[in-house]
Amino acid sequence: MSEAATQTYTRADEAFDCLQTAIVKGDLAPGEKIGEVELCSRFNLTRGPLREALGRLESRGLLVRRPHAGVKVVSVSAEELLELYRIRETMEGLAARQAAERMTDEEIADLQATLDSHEKMIEEAQGQAYYQAEGDYDFHHRIATGSRNTKLAQMLLGDLYYMVRMYRYRLSTSSGRPHMALGEHRRIAEAIAQRDGELAEFLMKRHINAARKNIEKRIQNGTAGV
Repeated sequence: MSEAATQTYTRADEAFDCLQTAIVKGDLAPGEKIGEVELCSRFNLTRGPLREALGRLESRGLLVRRPHAGVKVVSVSAEELLELYRIRETMEGLAARQAAERMTDEEIADLQATLDSHEKMIEEAQGQAYYQAEGDYDFHHRIATGSRNTKLAQMLLGDLYYMVRMYRYRLSTSSGRPHMALGEHRRIAEAIAQRDGELAEFLMKRHINAARKNIEKRIQNGTAGV
């Protein structure tokens, strides 16, 4: 690959990371219509890398393109969001059970170290947010891959994963929720370390159920933003 091609890829990759983070954190809100000129100006991007990034975001289901309506950030209804969490509760519960049975000791140690870094991040945010970058830095991503269940991981880490990340961050900003979620993550990790698959599944399902109830409460209060 030529140096120019490498630089073009790097700029496109940076544009993609920038916009994906903006979507996850809500700087580009669900349902918001976006234009190339505005995005270039707002995020200091150039047109070529931006277009490639938009295509990748569309393939991940984070952007939708409608005839005569342009490009918008994906959005779901309140009921659809709650259904996503019901699906997660069952699927991620199974992933946690199998992770307890199949993750290596080294992977479990890395998982617990990741939670230590999450605690520092929450403290830096003064307990007001719990942002997890995608991939290995994401607790739920590690559990899915650690399950060694290829089909289950594909379902959890496909479009469902990117859609849910949008709402996980935005809905974790309620008072006290970041520290509470971290504590729940630690208990799940401890169950996995103890190779207690039944407990790990129970704790993961309870964790996601608590998140869903938090969403329901915010919907009732009109603060969910969906």
